[in-house]
Amino acid sequence: MRRFRMGHWLKTSLWFLPLLIVLAAVVLSLITTAVDPDGRLIPQTITGDPTAALQILYLISFTMLTLTGLVLSLLVLAVQLAMGTFSPRIVRQILQDRPSQAAIGLFAGTFAFSMLAMRRVTTTQGGGTVPGLAVLVAIVLVLACVVTLIWYLNHITQSLRVAALTGWVADDTLTTLDHVYPRDGSDPGLPPDLIPTRKAGVLFDVDHDRLVALAERADCRLELLWAVGDFVPANAALVRVVGDRGALPEAQIIGTVALGPERTLNQDVAYGIRMLVDIAERSLSSGPFEDPTTAVQAIDRLHDVLRQIARRPLHSGHYRDGAGTVRLVVPTLQWEGFVRLTFDEVRQTGAGSPQVVRRLRSALNDLIGFAPPARRPALQQQLDLLEEQAGTAAQTDSDRAAALIPDPSGLGSSADLTAPPDPEE
Repeated sequence: MRRFRMGHWLKTSLWFLPLLIVLAAVVLSLITTAVDPDGRLIPQTITGDPTAALQILYLISFTMLTLTGLVLSLLVLAVQLAMGTFSPRIVRQILQDRPSQAAIGLFAGTFAFSMLAMRRVTTTQGGGTVPGLAVLVAIVLVLACVVTLIWYLNHITQSLRVAALTGWVADDTLTTLDHVYPRDGSDPGLPPDLIPTRKAGVLFDVDHDRLVALAERADCRLELLWAVGDFVPANAALVRVVGDRGALPEAQIIGTVALGPERTLNQDVAYGIRMLVDIAERSLSSGPFEDPTTAVQAIDRLHDVLRQIARRPLHSGHYRDGAGTVRLVVPTLQWEGFVRLTFDEVRQTGAGSPQVVRRLRSALNDLIGFAPPARRPALQQQLDLLEEQAGTAAQTDSDRAAALIPDPSGLGSSADLTAPPDPEE
């Protein structure tokens, strides 16, 4: 238990790794100044005269002290954002982040190295001595700090993503699971016609042409069991093989599918719509009158995206080889799915806002007139639901009638609010 307590304390301490790096920098400074005390190893044409060396080391020390404070401020800000946005219990995960600890240690260690190297620079009337090796190492450390700073800014911003934070917690949970409940080897595995994934992640890219070619070569059909944008658990069935699996290289099949920590817009049109819907919903999270203007701006873009989809042929999810044989089947979102994704949640969240209702009605009316006849029923269903929900949310008959007037800007450009054009002009 003593070893466990000590290990847990060191693991969860933000300062331990930076302190080790600072101590290593102190030792390195002592070694470099001892190896080249008189500056004979590195000529002053490289390090500069004593005055220049002092200025270099002073600037490095001052800059690294400022940079260490900046990194600590960024870390505190990240903790505050994570606590307010996700959960107060996520703090431990951020404080245990080894890259953050290493960056702090490198900046603080470079500061300590430069401060100790300054004491060995001497200036005399005839010149003085410069610990050339120490100055050269300090310059190399500064260059490393510049690279680390750029990398760390990317790391800390990436770490605040939902996918990164949930991934941290999930990975630690699975590690604990393996320790507390180890596998007993009784997992029966999957049937032979199923190919499993090797890791968990969101399906964000599929090489359809390669899968079709592999299926054609093996004279079989492949069925991808997950749609782009779905989260696939580890060791879950990824592909079903219909036909002879013997000639199929499993590693190549898995290699045609890209799994990552979160959805992307590589092949996932629905994810772009999902993000716009999230913006509209978040602006109305505390009620229909919190920020309806932001919701209307999101609906503007949703209207435009769905209008671009309305007359385009959507893929059936069946991919054929050159002879016309279906070799790959992939779950693919169809028109009704795009319509429900675009309108369902925004309609339910904003039914009590006249501005949102009028903008939604305007968008639906335009889409019904623009879309082909086969795609109009899904839009008409959304319009009927909108009228029903808006009618229930309105307090009076007059408010109900006013809310259901189509308006491209929510409130401001509909026929009941603007003057008609002068026919003589």
